[in-house]
Amino acid sequence: MIKANDPTLHSWIEIDPQSDFPIQNLPFGIFQTENKDPRVGVAIGDYVLDMCELGRRNFFELIDLDPNIFHRPYLNDFIALGKPIWRAVRNRVSELLRNDNTEISGNSELIDVCLVKMSEAQMLMPVKVQNYTDFYSSLDHAVNIGTMIRDPKNALSPNWKHIPIGYHGRASSIVISGTDIRRPNGQSKAADADAPVFGPCRLLDFELEVAFITGKETRLGESITTDEAEDYIFGLVLFNDWSARDLQTWEYVPLGPFLAKSFASSVSPWVVTLDALEPFKVKGQVQDPKPLPYLEYTGSHNYDINLEVLLKPEQGEPQTICNSNYKYMYWNMVQQLTHQSSNGCNIQVGDMYASGTISGPEKGSFGSMMELTWRGTEPITLADGSERKFINDDDTVIMRGHGERNGIRIGFGEVKGKVLPAL
Repeated sequence: MIKANDPTLHSWIEIDPQSDFPIQNLPFGIFQTENKDPRVGVAIGDYVLDMCELGRRNFFELIDLDPNIFHRPYLNDFIALGKPIWRAVRNRVSELLRNDNTEISGNSELIDVCLVKMSEAQMLMPVKVQNYTDFYSSLDHAVNIGTMIRDPKNALSPNWKHIPIGYHGRASSIVISGTDIRRPNGQSKAADADAPVFGPCRLLDFELEVAFITGKETRLGESITTDEAEDYIFGLVLFNDWSARDLQTWEYVPLGPFLAKSFASSVSPWVVTLDALEPFKVKGQVQDPKPLPYLEYTGSHNYDINLEVLLKPEQGEPQTICNSNYKYMYWNMVQQLTHQSSNGCNIQVGDMYASGTISGPEKGSFGSMMELTWRGTEPITLADGSERKFINDDDTVIMRGHGERNGIRIGFGEVKGKVLPAL
Protein backbone atom coordinates (compact mmCIF):
# COMPACT_ATOMS: atom_id res chain seq x y z
CA MET A 1 0.00 0.00 0.00
CA ILE A 2 1.10 3.58 -0.70
CA LYS A 3 1.81 5.02 2.75
CA ALA A 4 -0.21 8.20 2.28
CA ASN A 5 -3.29 6.16 1.30
CA ASP A 6 -3.60 4.39 4.68
CA PRO A 7 -7.32 4.67 5.60
CA THR A 8 -6.48 4.65 9.33
CA LEU A 9 -4.59 7.95 9.14
CA HIS A 10 -5.97 11.08 10.80
CA SER A 11 -4.72 14.65 10.72
CA TRP A 12 -4.16 17.18 13.52
CA ILE A 13 -6.20 19.52 11.30
CA GLU A 14 -9.93 19.21 11.90
CA ILE A 15 -11.54 17.94 8.67
CA ASP A 16 -15.23 17.51 7.91
CA PRO A 17 -16.01 13.84 7.09
CA GLN A 18 -17.64 15.03 3.84
CA SER A 19 -14.61 17.06 2.78
CA ASP A 20 -13.09 16.20 -0.59
CA PHE A 21 -9.64 16.71 0.92
CA PRO A 22 -8.86 14.32 3.79
CA ILE A 23 -5.29 13.40 4.66
CA GLN A 24 -5.54 10.45 2.22
CA ASN A 25 -5.99 12.80 -0.77
CA LEU A 26 -3.44 15.66 -0.70
CA PRO A 27 -3.92 17.00 -4.25
CA PHE A 28 -1.57 19.63 -5.69
CA GLY A 29 -2.48 23.04 -7.06
CA ILE A 30 -1.27 26.61 -7.56
CA PHE A 31 -2.59 29.42 -5.35
CA GLN A 32 -1.94 33.00 -4.38
CA THR A 33 -3.15 35.39 -1.68
CA GLU A 34 -2.90 39.12 -1.06
CA ASN A 35 0.47 38.54 0.58
CA LYS A 36 1.75 35.51 -1.34
CA ASP A 37 2.64 35.32 -5.01
CA PRO A 38 1.76 32.20 -7.05
CA ARG A 39 3.15 28.99 -5.58
CA VAL A 40 2.46 25.28 -5.05
CA GLY A 41 -0.09 24.28 -2.44
CA VAL A 42 -1.63 21.04 -1.19
CA ALA A 43 -5.31 20.83 -0.18
CA ILE A 44 -6.10 19.54 3.30
CA GLY A 45 -9.63 19.99 4.63
CA ASP A 46 -10.56 23.67 4.36
CA TYR A 47 -6.93 24.76 4.11
CA VAL A 48 -4.10 25.09 1.62
CA LEU A 49 -0.71 23.91 2.82
CA ASP A 50 1.95 26.28 1.50
CA MET A 51 4.61 24.02 0.00
CA CYS A 52 6.88 26.97 -0.73
CA GLU A 53 7.13 27.85 2.97
CA LEU A 54 7.77 24.20 3.89
CA GLY A 55 10.50 23.99 1.27
CA ARG A 56 12.21 27.10 2.59
CA ARG A 57 12.31 25.51 6.04
CA ASN A 58 13.96 22.31 4.75
CA PHE A 59 11.04 19.96 5.47
CA PHE A 60 11.94 18.04 2.28
CA GLU A 61 15.71 17.90 2.82
CA LEU A 62 15.75 14.08 2.66
CA ILE A 63 14.17 14.16 -0.83
CA ASP A 64 16.39 14.88 -3.82
CA LEU A 65 14.82 18.13 -5.01
CA ASP A 66 15.48 21.87 -5.02
CA PRO A 67 13.14 23.36 -2.38
CA ASN A 68 12.59 26.36 -4.67
CA ILE A 69 10.68 24.00 -7.00
CA PHE A 70 7.55 24.91 -5.03
CA HIS A 71 7.93 28.64 -5.71
CA ARG A 72 6.59 28.40 -9.25
CA PRO A 73 3.45 29.69 -11.00
CA TYR A 74 2.78 26.21 -12.45
CA LEU A 75 3.26 22.60 -11.34
CA ASN A 76 5.19 21.69 -14.51
CA ASP A 77 8.67 21.91 -12.99
CA PHE A 78 7.65 19.80 -9.99
CA ILE A 79 5.88 17.08 -11.92
CA ALA A 80 8.79 16.88 -14.39
CA LEU A 81 10.80 15.35 -11.51
CA GLY A 82 8.94 12.06 -11.99
CA LYS A 83 6.76 9.62 -10.08
CA PRO A 84 9.31 8.62 -7.37
CA ILE A 85 9.56 12.30 -6.33
CA TRP A 86 5.77 12.88 -6.52
CA ARG A 87 5.23 9.91 -4.26
CA ALA A 88 8.01 10.84 -1.82
CA VAL A 89 6.72 14.41 -1.46
CA ARG A 90 3.12 13.31 -0.96
CA ASN A 91 4.19 10.74 1.64
CA ARG A 92 6.24 13.41 3.45
CA VAL A 93 3.30 15.84 3.47
CA SER A 94 1.11 13.06 4.86
CA GLU A 95 3.66 12.46 7.60
CA LEU A 96 3.74 16.15 8.53
CA LEU A 97 -0.06 16.33 8.76
CA ARG A 98 -0.62 13.18 10.84
CA ASN A 99 -2.10 13.64 14.29
CA ASP A 100 0.96 12.06 15.94
CA ASN A 101 3.45 14.44 14.24
CA THR A 102 4.40 17.72 15.93
CA GLU A 103 6.86 19.14 13.37
CA ILE A 104 4.23 21.69 12.31
CA SER A 105 1.36 21.18 14.75
CA GLY A 106 3.60 21.99 17.72
CA ASN A 107 4.56 25.39 16.31
CA SER A 108 1.77 27.99 16.19
CA GLU A 109 3.95 30.50 14.33
CA LEU A 110 4.71 27.92 11.63
CA ILE A 111 1.02 27.01 11.36
CA ASP A 112 0.16 30.67 10.70
CA VAL A 113 2.77 30.83 7.93
CA CYS A 114 2.11 27.47 6.27
CA LEU A 115 -1.68 27.06 6.48
CA VAL A 116 -3.95 29.31 4.42
CA LYS A 117 -7.73 29.17 4.58
CA MET A 118 -9.14 28.14 1.22
CA SER A 119 -11.58 31.04 1.45
CA GLU A 120 -8.58 33.41 1.43
CA ALA A 121 -6.72 31.73 -1.44
CA GLN A 122 -7.18 32.38 -5.15
CA MET A 123 -6.68 29.23 -7.16
CA LEU A 124 -4.85 29.48 -10.49
CA MET A 125 -4.30 27.18 -13.45
CA PRO A 126 -2.40 24.20 -11.99
CA VAL A 127 -0.25 23.57 -15.07
CA LYS A 128 0.90 25.41 -18.14
CA VAL A 129 -0.88 23.30 -20.73
CA GLN A 130 1.59 22.44 -23.48
CA ASN A 131 -0.76 20.40 -25.67
CA TYR A 132 -4.40 19.39 -25.37
CA THR A 133 -6.13 16.30 -26.73
CA ASP A 134 -9.84 15.58 -26.35
CA PHE A 135 -10.99 11.97 -26.68
CA TYR A 136 -14.38 10.47 -27.48
CA SER A 137 -14.22 7.35 -25.32
CA SER A 138 -17.57 6.77 -23.59
CA LEU A 139 -19.56 4.11 -25.43
CA ASP A 140 -22.96 5.27 -24.17
CA HIS A 141 -22.19 8.85 -25.22
CA ALA A 142 -20.97 7.79 -28.66
CA VAL A 143 -24.06 5.65 -29.22
CA ASN A 144 -26.37 8.46 -28.08
CA ILE A 145 -24.76 11.04 -30.37
CA GLY A 146 -24.56 8.60 -33.25
CA THR A 147 -28.22 7.71 -32.83
CA MET A 148 -29.18 11.38 -32.98
CA ILE A 149 -27.02 12.52 -35.88
CA ARG A 150 -26.18 9.33 -37.79
CA ASP A 151 -28.39 6.26 -37.82
CA PRO A 152 -29.93 4.45 -34.81
CA LYS A 153 -29.02 1.15 -36.43
CA ASN A 154 -25.48 2.27 -37.21
CA ALA A 155 -24.68 4.73 -34.42
CA LEU A 156 -20.95 4.06 -34.13
CA SER A 157 -18.48 4.90 -36.86
CA PRO A 158 -16.63 1.80 -38.14
CA ASN A 159 -13.39 2.71 -36.35
CA TRP A 160 -14.85 3.55 -32.91
CA LYS A 161 -14.25 0.17 -31.24
CA HIS A 162 -10.78 -0.19 -32.74
CA ILE A 163 -9.04 3.06 -31.73
CA PRO A 164 -9.51 5.74 -29.04
CA ILE A 165 -10.94 8.54 -31.19
CA GLY A 166 -9.59 12.01 -30.39
CA TYR A 167 -8.60 15.38 -31.78
CA HIS A 168 -6.05 18.04 -30.91
CA GLY A 169 -7.78 20.99 -29.24
CA ARG A 170 -6.90 24.54 -28.28
CA ALA A 171 -4.65 24.70 -25.20
CA SER A 172 -4.75 28.51 -24.90
CA SER A 173 -8.47 28.64 -24.07
CA ILE A 174 -8.38 26.19 -21.14
CA VAL A 175 -9.27 28.26 -18.07
CA ILE A 176 -9.48 27.75 -14.33
CA SER A 177 -12.76 27.12 -12.50
CA GLY A 178 -14.66 30.32 -11.75
CA THR A 179 -13.74 32.00 -15.02
CA ASP A 180 -16.77 33.42 -16.82
CA ILE A 181 -17.41 31.98 -20.28
CA ARG A 182 -18.49 34.21 -23.15
CA ARG A 183 -21.11 32.73 -25.50
CA PRO A 184 -19.28 32.30 -28.80
CA ASN A 185 -20.18 33.70 -32.18
CA GLY A 186 -19.85 31.62 -35.31
CA GLN A 187 -21.40 30.22 -38.44
CA SER A 188 -24.41 27.93 -38.30
CA LYS A 189 -26.91 26.70 -40.83
CA ALA A 190 -30.48 25.63 -40.20
CA ALA A 191 -31.52 22.38 -41.87
CA ASP A 192 -34.06 24.19 -44.05
CA ALA A 193 -31.87 27.19 -44.86
CA ASP A 194 -30.08 27.77 -48.17
CA ALA A 195 -27.04 29.46 -46.61
CA PRO A 196 -25.31 29.81 -43.25
CA VAL A 197 -25.53 32.84 -40.97
CA PHE A 198 -23.05 34.35 -38.51
CA GLY A 199 -24.12 35.15 -34.97
CA PRO A 200 -24.22 34.00 -31.34
CA CYS A 201 -24.34 30.27 -30.67
CA ARG A 202 -27.92 29.18 -29.90
CA LEU A 203 -27.21 25.62 -28.70
CA LEU A 204 -24.55 26.05 -26.01
CA ASP A 205 -23.69 22.84 -24.16
CA PHE A 206 -21.42 21.46 -21.47
CA GLU A 207 -19.56 18.16 -21.65
CA LEU A 208 -18.82 16.29 -18.43
CA GLU A 209 -15.22 15.06 -18.64
CA VAL A 210 -12.18 14.08 -16.59
CA ALA A 211 -8.70 15.00 -17.84
CA PHE A 212 -5.31 13.53 -17.01
CA ILE A 213 -2.05 15.49 -17.00
CA THR A 214 1.28 14.06 -18.11
CA GLY A 215 4.47 14.61 -16.14
CA LYS A 216 7.09 12.80 -18.19
CA GLU A 217 8.41 13.45 -21.68
CA THR A 218 9.19 11.27 -24.66
CA ARG A 219 11.39 12.08 -27.63
CA LEU A 220 9.90 12.53 -31.08
CA GLY A 221 9.56 9.07 -32.62
CA GLU A 222 9.25 7.22 -29.28
CA SER A 223 6.08 5.51 -28.14
CA ILE A 224 4.67 4.38 -24.79
CA THR A 225 3.26 0.94 -23.94
CA THR A 226 0.17 0.35 -21.84
CA ASP A 227 2.43 -1.10 -19.12
CA GLU A 228 4.42 2.15 -19.01
CA ALA A 229 1.60 4.68 -19.39
CA GLU A 230 0.79 5.22 -15.70
CA ASP A 231 4.38 6.30 -15.03
CA TYR A 232 3.73 9.23 -17.36
CA ILE A 233 0.48 10.36 -15.70
CA PHE A 234 0.69 12.76 -12.75
CA GLY A 235 -2.98 13.14 -11.89
CA LEU A 236 -6.51 14.08 -12.86
CA VAL A 237 -8.78 17.13 -12.91
CA LEU A 238 -12.45 17.70 -13.70
CA PHE A 239 -12.96 19.14 -17.16
CA ASN A 240 -15.90 20.96 -18.76
CA ASP A 241 -15.54 20.94 -22.54
CA TRP A 242 -17.92 23.77 -23.47
CA SER A 243 -19.46 23.09 -26.89
CA ALA A 244 -21.45 25.12 -29.41
CA ARG A 245 -23.64 22.43 -30.96
CA ASP A 246 -25.10 24.48 -33.81
CA LEU A 247 -21.66 25.70 -34.86
CA GLN A 248 -20.31 22.16 -34.51
CA THR A 249 -23.01 20.65 -36.73
CA TRP A 250 -22.15 23.02 -39.58
CA GLU A 251 -18.35 22.94 -39.37
CA TYR A 252 -17.31 19.45 -38.25
CA VAL A 253 -17.38 17.89 -41.75
CA PRO A 254 -14.84 17.01 -43.06
CA LEU A 255 -12.10 17.73 -40.49
CA GLY A 256 -13.90 17.56 -37.15
CA PRO A 257 -14.16 19.95 -34.15
CA PHE A 258 -12.85 23.48 -34.58
CA LEU A 259 -14.42 26.80 -33.45
CA ALA A 260 -17.33 25.04 -31.76
CA LYS A 261 -14.87 23.70 -29.19
CA SER A 262 -11.96 26.15 -29.04
CA PHE A 263 -13.66 29.11 -27.32
CA ALA A 264 -13.33 27.71 -23.76
CA SER A 265 -12.74 24.65 -21.60
CA SER A 266 -12.85 24.84 -17.78
CA VAL A 267 -10.77 22.78 -15.33
CA SER A 268 -10.82 22.24 -11.58
CA PRO A 269 -7.85 23.69 -9.68
CA TRP A 270 -6.70 20.65 -7.66
CA VAL A 271 -4.80 17.84 -9.40
CA VAL A 272 -5.64 14.55 -7.67
CA THR A 273 -2.70 12.18 -8.06
CA LEU A 274 -3.01 8.67 -9.48
CA ASP A 275 -1.57 7.45 -6.18
CA ALA A 276 -4.52 8.91 -4.27
CA LEU A 277 -6.95 7.30 -6.71
CA GLU A 278 -5.39 3.83 -6.47
CA PRO A 279 -8.15 2.49 -4.15
CA PHE A 280 -10.81 3.32 -6.73
CA LYS A 281 -9.47 1.25 -9.62
CA VAL A 282 -12.05 -1.05 -11.22
CA LYS A 283 -12.21 -3.23 -14.28
CA GLY A 284 -13.38 -1.59 -17.47
CA GLN A 285 -15.98 -2.69 -19.98
CA VAL A 286 -15.33 -5.79 -22.05
CA GLN A 287 -13.84 -4.57 -25.31
CA ASP A 288 -15.30 -6.40 -28.28
CA PRO A 289 -13.71 -6.77 -30.76
CA LYS A 290 -10.44 -7.36 -28.96
CA PRO A 291 -8.11 -4.36 -29.35
CA LEU A 292 -4.98 -4.64 -31.46
CA PRO A 293 -1.98 -5.91 -29.44
CA TYR A 294 -0.47 -2.48 -28.74
CA LEU A 295 -3.73 -1.43 -27.00
CA GLU A 296 -4.08 -4.55 -24.86
CA TYR A 297 -3.37 -4.04 -21.16
CA THR A 298 -3.21 -5.88 -17.85
CA GLY A 299 -4.81 -4.92 -14.55
CA SER A 300 -7.59 -2.43 -13.86
CA HIS A 301 -7.35 1.09 -15.23
CA ASN A 302 -10.90 2.44 -14.92
CA TYR A 303 -11.83 4.44 -11.83
CA ASP A 304 -15.00 4.43 -9.73
CA ILE A 305 -15.42 8.20 -9.41
CA ASN A 306 -18.91 9.62 -8.94
CA LEU A 307 -19.54 12.66 -11.12
CA GLU A 308 -22.28 15.26 -10.76
CA VAL A 309 -23.40 18.21 -12.89
CA LEU A 310 -25.46 21.04 -11.44
CA LEU A 311 -27.09 23.93 -13.28
CA LYS A 312 -27.68 27.23 -11.50
CA PRO A 313 -29.91 29.86 -13.12
CA GLU A 314 -28.99 33.47 -12.35
CA GLN A 315 -31.63 33.90 -9.62
CA GLY A 316 -31.95 30.29 -8.46
CA GLU A 317 -30.17 27.58 -6.54
CA PRO A 318 -27.94 24.92 -8.12
CA GLN A 319 -29.92 21.89 -9.28
CA THR A 320 -28.44 18.48 -10.09
CA ILE A 321 -29.17 17.50 -13.68
CA CYS A 322 -26.71 14.61 -14.13
CA ASN A 323 -25.11 11.87 -12.03
CA SER A 324 -22.52 9.82 -13.90
CA ASN A 325 -19.29 7.93 -13.19
CA TYR A 326 -15.80 7.85 -14.65
CA LYS A 327 -15.91 4.03 -14.67
CA TYR A 328 -18.17 4.21 -17.74
CA MET A 329 -15.18 4.82 -20.03
CA TYR A 330 -14.78 2.24 -22.81
CA TRP A 331 -11.20 3.30 -23.61
CA ASN A 332 -9.17 3.91 -20.43
CA MET A 333 -6.42 6.48 -19.94
CA VAL A 334 -3.50 4.10 -20.45
CA GLN A 335 -4.95 3.10 -23.81
CA GLN A 336 -5.55 6.75 -24.69
CA LEU A 337 -1.98 7.79 -23.90
CA THR A 338 -0.53 4.72 -25.59
CA HIS A 339 -2.49 5.45 -28.75
CA GLN A 340 -1.54 9.14 -28.66
CA SER A 341 2.16 8.20 -28.68
CA SER A 342 1.89 5.18 -30.99
CA ASN A 343 2.82 7.16 -34.11
CA GLY A 344 5.85 8.72 -32.41
CA CYS A 345 4.09 11.92 -31.30
CA ASN A 346 6.22 13.31 -28.47
CA ILE A 347 4.60 13.65 -25.04
CA GLN A 348 5.41 16.75 -22.97
CA VAL A 349 5.13 17.68 -19.30
CA GLY A 350 1.84 19.49 -18.74
CA ASP A 351 -0.06 17.94 -21.63
CA MET A 352 -3.77 17.64 -20.88
CA TYR A 353 -5.88 14.74 -22.16
CA ALA A 354 -9.64 15.02 -21.70
CA SER A 355 -11.74 11.87 -21.59
CA GLY A 356 -14.54 13.00 -23.82
CA THR A 357 -18.10 13.24 -22.51
CA ILE A 358 -18.79 10.63 -19.82
CA SER A 359 -22.28 9.16 -20.10
CA GLY A 360 -23.75 6.15 -18.36
CA PRO A 361 -26.52 3.83 -19.51
CA GLU A 362 -29.44 5.74 -17.94
CA LYS A 363 -30.78 9.13 -19.02
CA GLY A 364 -29.91 10.74 -15.68
CA SER A 365 -26.27 9.78 -16.25
CA PHE A 366 -25.92 11.42 -19.67
CA GLY A 367 -23.02 13.90 -19.58
CA SER A 368 -24.28 16.67 -21.88
CA MET A 369 -27.42 18.73 -22.52
CA MET A 370 -27.42 17.32 -26.06
CA GLU A 371 -28.20 13.92 -24.55
CA LEU A 372 -30.17 14.95 -21.44
CA THR A 373 -32.70 16.86 -23.56
CA TRP A 374 -32.26 14.60 -26.59
CA ARG A 375 -31.19 17.40 -28.89
CA GLY A 376 -33.65 19.81 -27.29
CA THR A 377 -36.79 17.71 -27.83
CA GLU A 378 -37.16 16.81 -24.12
CA PRO A 379 -36.43 19.98 -22.11
CA ILE A 380 -35.34 19.88 -18.47
CA THR A 381 -37.64 21.70 -16.05
CA LEU A 382 -35.81 23.52 -13.26
CA ALA A 383 -37.09 24.18 -9.74
CA ASP A 384 -38.02 27.77 -10.66
CA GLY A 385 -40.31 26.46 -13.41
CA SER A 386 -38.07 27.50 -16.30
CA GLU A 387 -37.03 25.03 -18.98
CA ARG A 388 -33.67 24.31 -20.53
CA LYS A 389 -32.96 22.72 -23.87
CA PHE A 390 -29.39 23.99 -23.79
CA ILE A 391 -27.48 26.48 -21.59
CA ASN A 392 -28.87 30.02 -21.28
CA ASP A 393 -26.97 33.25 -20.70
CA ASP A 394 -26.27 33.84 -16.98
CA ASP A 395 -26.55 30.11 -16.21
CA THR A 396 -23.71 28.62 -14.17
CA VAL A 397 -22.63 25.01 -14.76
CA ILE A 398 -20.97 23.25 -11.80
CA MET A 399 -19.26 19.85 -11.94
CA ARG A 400 -18.15 17.81 -8.93
CA GLY A 401 -16.47 14.44 -8.51
CA HIS A 402 -15.38 12.09 -5.74
CA GLY A 403 -14.66 8.46 -4.96
CA GLU A 404 -15.53 6.82 -1.65
CA ARG A 405 -14.16 3.59 -0.21
CA ASN A 406 -13.40 2.25 3.29
CA GLY A 407 -15.05 5.34 4.74
CA ILE A 408 -12.59 7.63 2.92
CA ARG A 409 -13.80 10.22 0.43
CA ILE A 410 -11.31 11.41 -2.19
CA GLY A 411 -12.68 14.37 -4.13
CA PHE A 412 -11.77 16.92 -6.77
CA GLY A 413 -13.61 19.95 -5.45
CA GLU A 414 -15.50 21.49 -8.34
CA VAL A 415 -15.21 23.21 -11.67
CA LYS A 416 -17.72 25.92 -12.48
CA GLY A 417 -18.29 28.59 -15.07
CA LYS A 418 -20.97 31.22 -15.71
CA VAL A 419 -22.11 31.95 -19.25
CA LEU A 420 -22.07 35.59 -20.32
CA PRO A 421 -23.91 36.94 -23.39
CA ALA A 422 -22.08 37.04 -26.72
CA LEU A 423 -20.39 40.29 -27.69
